[in-house]
Order: sequence, then C-alpha cells, then structure tokens
Amino acid sequence: IGAKNSLESYAFNMKSTVEDENVKTKISEDDRKKVIEQCNQAISWLENNQMADKEEFEHKQRELENLCCPIVSNLYQGGAGAARGSCRTQAGNATSTGPTVEEVD
Repeated sequence: IGAKNSLESYAFNMKSTVEDENVKTKISEDDRKKVIEQCNQAISWLENNQMADKEEFEHKQRELENLCCPIVSNLYQGGAGAARGSCRTQAGNATSTGPTVEEVD
C-alpha cells in the first residue's frame, strides 16, 4: 500500500507543480506537457492496476521520476519553486505526514 500511495502522491505532486502559475513560465510548454501526460498515464495505470505488487508500483514511480526529475531539477536550479524540495522527496514527504504511535499516545 505504501508503494502505491507513494506513486499516486508523486504523480499528483509533479502534475500540480508544473500546473502552478509561477512554474508555467519557468519551463517549456513541451516539458510541461510531457510531465502532465506522464503523470496522467501513471494515475490511469494506478486506477487500472489496484492489485499490482510493490515492485510494479516502485518501477512505475522510477519511470516517472526519470522523466520528471531532470525537468524539475532545472526548474529548481533556476530558483523557481526552490522551497518545494527535491523532486524525488516530494512524494515521501507527502506520505510521511501521518501520526505515528508515539504522537498519538
């Protein structure tokens, strides 16, 4: 479940990042379209493969990262959106915000 959630979160975060008004002007339209298309494909794949195993989810996320990271890294190097963090850690940050047993006690 964690790998599935990580992929889903990563896809939505990347899509949201490149659709942001401040970011749209910082990357090429072609790169933006590539990221959105690949994120939509990953989301669609998730909807159709709910019972895939952990390795499949991780493989799909690596494929998406391999496309998105160079594009988003160039964006961060240019100074835009630097506060968002690195492209590979966005999904991890989104899924690790839930309470732990220690926080609940």
